[in-house]
Amino acid sequence: MKILFLTDNFPPEVNAAASRVYERAVYWAKWGHDVTVITCAPNFPQGKVYPGYKNKWWQTEEMNGIKVIRVKTFIAKNQGFLLRTLDFVSYMIMAVINGAFLQKPDVVISTSPQFFTAVGGYLLSIIKRRPFVFEIGDLWPESIRAVGALRNEKLYRTIVRLELYLYKKAKLIIAQTSAFKQNLVKRGITEDKIQVVMNGVDTTIYRPQEKCQAKLSHFQLNEDDFVVAYVGTHGMAHDLHTVLKSAEINISNKKIKYIFVGEGAAKQSLVDYKKKHTLTNVDFYNAVPKTEMPAVWSVCDAILIPLKNDQTFSTVVPSKLFEAMAMAKVIILMAPEGEASKILCQHQCGIWIESENPNNLSDVILNLYNSSDEMKLYAENALNSSILYTRENQSAQVIHALESIADVMPSCNKVKE
Repeated sequence: MKILFLTDNFPPEVNAAASRVYERAVYWAKWGHDVTVITCAPNFPQGKVYPGYKNKWWQTEEMNGIKVIRVKTFIAKNQGFLLRTLDFVSYMIMAVINGAFLQKPDVVISTSPQFFTAVGGYLLSIIKRRPFVFEIGDLWPESIRAVGALRNEKLYRTIVRLELYLYKKAKLIIAQTSAFKQNLVKRGITEDKIQVVMNGVDTTIYRPQEKCQAKLSHFQLNEDDFVVAYVGTHGMAHDLHTVLKSAEINISNKKIKYIFVGEGAAKQSLVDYKKKHTLTNVDFYNAVPKTEMPAVWSVCDAILIPLKNDQTFSTVVPSKLFEAMAMAKVIILMAPEGEASKILCQHQCGIWIESENPNNLSDVILNLYNSSDEMKLYAENALNSSILYTRENQSAQVIHALESIADVMPSCNKVKE
């Protein structure tokens, strides 16, 4: 099957969308499918093109059997609504122009949360006269409204109408959570064309390992430190100031260390807060290449997954939840009750608490620090449950869904039980 995939984010970027698209596409290519990805020069989230790349009109490369086409776009930081929208729209336009000259695919797929990617995918599906598939990684524009980035009610309603139009025009919708599917069905989208395929983890990359000595040194940690970590985008959707306030409460315990690894719109304000309150138990580090992520996870004891206290975020399941499970790490989830808390509680692989409560978080961290038996139990449960969420199984689920709408012979890839 010939698959044309539109995504604004792709490796070497390391955010959830980039990892999800790439890791699934690797399996598709391995299974003999012809996969072409249209993306842009890697720049997320700092808005600076990564070393080794240029923001050119057209550049191609091959990554593990995937043909990657990078197009020129307006580049902006992951901060502010107007400039980011210009970034998104420029990608949409360039993806359509360049995609129009490619060989006709069997299906055209676009992934959110970059919503204008879906517009580009739909337009290409019309040009190529092929089915349009919309993968939902986030309920956009609800999610950006929830963090206060979209306050213009008229503009919001206009985008929602376009969103619903694309859902209706899609031949197939791949939703990452059941909550996403329920949301769409309530809004009038045909249930039969919505396939739920959970997010997950590549267990060939993320698996238990000894603490990486090089990373311990880099993060200025001792072997016996109790490391509480947030690894990922420092965005407006994440309740990271609560984490700093909990660190302030626990500052007298010299063995508990907090590390933040990544970039994002909220990072500078977090760094400023640390300096203002002299948080000697907190350190910030730049994002690392994806190949180094398992080594980073290896030095962590408790993994923080914080989300703002807004019902919009009750529908999401962050990909780092599954990565932490596969690495046998204890998870502290701060989020509204919903999809993520259901998974965490079902598998008993960590602790779920409410968002925006630093006292509660500091207590949880202290209790875990003082309970090695509880830590061991959560870690074992996490690892044992991670096999339910492998990228290989999910890749097969998506391929079977695509084959059901494309005029191709079914492949022999089986979803493992």
